[in-house]
Formats: sequence, structure tokens, C-alpha cells
Amino acid sequence: MAHLLHIESSFAGDNSVSRAVSREYVAEWQARNPDGIVTYRDLAAQPPAHLDWTAVSAGMTPEDQRTPEQVEAVKARSTYIGEVAAADEVVFTAPMYNFSIASTLKAWLDQLIVPGMTMADGTNPGLLNGKKVTIVTSQGGSYGPGTPKDGWDHVTPYLTHIVESLGADDVEFVNVHMTLSTVNPALAEFQPLFHASRAAATDAVKVRVGA
Repeated sequence: MAHLLHIESSFAGDNSVSRAVSREYVAEWQARNPDGIVTYRDLAAQPPAHLDWTAVSAGMTPEDQRTPEQVEAVKARSTYIGEVAAADEVVFTAPMYNFSIASTLKAWLDQLIVPGMTMADGTNPGLLNGKKVTIVTSQGGSYGPGTPKDGWDHVTPYLTHIVESLGADDVEFVNVHMTLSTVNPALAEFQPLFHASRAAATDAVKVRVGA
């Protein structure tokens, strides 16, 4: 049975463009997989713990010698890893906040990265190997080649590196830019760019789900 893991990280709720696009992805996926399973996690509503020494040291401590705090840290980490491992596909949102990703998304990714267990190496294909990974990004401005802030996008390069280090070999980004043009009068002239990229995202989702 097909299984999709849907991860949200935007704190904007119903105003979030990335959430809207990811919901379109899930709806399209469910239409094609009516008997499929969707596991949902909202990182904004239930933020993962930031990685700390308790969690890291637990991995280096024999199970019967762990403190209660280490036991809980391992349990939480295993839950996040288990959700990814159980899924055939993963779709997650990554709105740009201050030129990077949400701290809650970073915390979730940190929980997934366990050298010798989840990362791809010579003996391990990695946690995301063989899974379709779709990342929905949104940007208040525009940061592509030729734009005034070309190179300020630290979301796409970072996430590409992270998911590939976890073994992902089927990765696609769906991006919507100039999202602030609809709420910031100073950017109003760029609304056509926003609407064009938003429509393109809907089309990209349909193609991606069917791929």
C-alpha cells in the first residue's frame, strides 16, 4: 500500500502559500492512491526538540545505562526516523525565513541525521534512498540568476545537500516566489510574477505526483 509522509513547517497557517501547494500535492496523490496512507506532521504546531547533547550522547551510551532523559530523546528521534522509513514518498514545505529554513524544519532534519544509521555511506544506502522526495519552497522575493539578490537563497542548496546525504536519489523542488507582492505595496508590481509561479507550482505538482 502506498504511503506518503507530509511534513509542514510554515508558521503562517491558512495564509501560507507553501502549505496550500503541499495540500494540492496531497490531494493529487490521494486521487491517484485512494487506498494509500498519508502520515501528517506539522512542525509549526508541534516543534521537534532542537538537537542537544542529551540526544547525541544517548547514541553513544549503552541502552541499559541511559538516563531517563536520554531514553526520551532516543524515543522521540526514533519516532521521526520511523515515520520517514515507513513512507514511500515524502513531501515537505520549506518557506524561506531570513534567507534560510524555519528552525523547526532544521530541528526535524537534525533528528533524522544519525551517522552510521541514516546517512548514506559505503555500507548504508541512507534513510531517503529509493523514496520520492518533493520539497515545496516559497520565497517572499526572488533569488534566481539575474535578480538583485542572486545567491541569497540558502534554502535550496542546503536542503539539496541534506537530503542527498540521507541517500535521496529522486528529489524535486517546487518553488513559488514573490509571495510578499500580494501584501507589500512596495512589491505590488511583481504580482504577475507571483501568480505565474503559483500557477506553475500547481502544474508542477500534478506532473510530479504522476511521475
